[in-house]
Amino acid sequence: MVQVSTSQQVIEIKPAIDIVEQSLYEVRQHIYPRSISGSFASWRIVFVLLTQLLYYGLPWLTWNDRQAVLFDLVQRKFYIFGLVLWPQDVIYLTLLLILSALSLFLFTAVAGRLFCGYACPQTVYTEIFMWIERKVEGDRFARIRLDGEEWPWSLKKWRLKITKHFLWLVIALWTGFTFIGYFTPIQELSTNILALSLGPWQTFWLFFYSFATWGNAGFMREQVCKYMCPYARFQSVMVDKDTFVVTYDKLRGEPRGSRSKADNLAQKGLGECVDCSICVQVCPTGIDIRDGLQYMCIGCGACIDACNQVMVKMKYPKGLVRYTTERAMLNRESNESARGHLFRPRILIYSTIILVLTSVFLFSLFTRNPLRVDVMRDRGALAREVDGRSIENIYRLQLMNSSEFPMEVEIKAIGLPNIAVLDTSGKVINNVVIQPASNLLIPVKVSVTINQVLSGSHPIQFQFRGKEGERIRERDEKSSFIVPRQ
Repeated sequence: MVQVSTSQQVIEIKPAIDIVEQSLYEVRQHIYPRSISGSFASWRIVFVLLTQLLYYGLPWLTWNDRQAVLFDLVQRKFYIFGLVLWPQDVIYLTLLLILSALSLFLFTAVAGRLFCGYACPQTVYTEIFMWIERKVEGDRFARIRLDGEEWPWSLKKWRLKITKHFLWLVIALWTGFTFIGYFTPIQELSTNILALSLGPWQTFWLFFYSFATWGNAGFMREQVCKYMCPYARFQSVMVDKDTFVVTYDKLRGEPRGSRSKADNLAQKGLGECVDCSICVQVCPTGIDIRDGLQYMCIGCGACIDACNQVMVKMKYPKGLVRYTTERAMLNRESNESARGHLFRPRILIYSTIILVLTSVFLFSLFTRNPLRVDVMRDRGALAREVDGRSIENIYRLQLMNSSEFPMEVEIKAIGLPNIAVLDTSGKVINNVVIQPASNLLIPVKVSVTINQVLSGSHPIQFQFRGKEGERIRERDEKSSFIVPRQ
């Protein structure tokens, strides 16, 4: 402000525009979720146990004297129990990814972010790490007091923090070790770790995945859900008025305010919300569900358990915060009535597409032929005359056995008179044996008697008949036979 003095008055000159600087980012406020019990908390525990038993246990299962689930990138073979998949089977991976995406759309349209709240790895490992944190440092208020301790730290704080991070790192390292065990035989991996002989890539992924688990579940937590997860951003377009989501009943709860059990709500002009903020304290992302549906809500139901406990203490009906739909909330409908709108067009469309693709996926998977053949001509020598008696063309046959049993394959060619398939020494090939889950490259010569076929290119067909135990597998591949000009 500038003051200009005259003989008569003082004139104040103010800036025309007030400059306000606004930060482009929000400083994180540490969240201390409060422990809670209830039906939804129990379901979260169940899903944590199921997902981790599946994740940690699968690599240790054996199938036909090998690891049951192994993605061998070096050998380019993918073992899933009785299935042996090759890179040529990428169509199955494509279908599986499409089915996963459609299932996510379906679950979201039905009941919001169920996957986020119960099965997402970020949620699961955050729950595990928070459980360890509570056991070591105490519940919410104990952790707040501990973190509020000024520097220098007391011996107790050092002991609790070191213990917590040690347990976190053990879980993180075991998680990284298990991750590598899906791509390297886990028993061999265990031996290499004990012998300190891990390869460079194994070492990198062990520590990278461990560090990611430790950092995401131990420190970043809700930040991953808020700022890094793309699913949180586009879920709003997948939710409609008939989607079951965690909802605060404003018509019943407002106006909120504190009261005693004996107070008459009508006389005091209050709703049933006691404004205790416990629903905020238990939320792992730190939001207030009473502000409405937000993209940060992961649908875990912790606020439902917390609110129901308060309602029981106040002798109010449960369900002030509950899973329901926007339509049911506005029309004062029960959940039973809301379920009547479950089978709406988008749900039926998602379900139909998933059913069709799943049927195609399973049919193709269980009816696939484990015998695969590729016929390649030798472009360096199209044809040659041998001893004035026959014409030979050279081919390479690549045979693949994607089953877990040895396969005896009979090879022959048809399409020309006196045609024969010979090995490199000139002997007729009758049968070859392909070992389980392996491929075989065979150079062969196809011979035709001279002067019985006109010069030029002639279509021929290779026939492969494989015997896998009691099953017969057949493949036919077309090719051509070149007869040079005489």
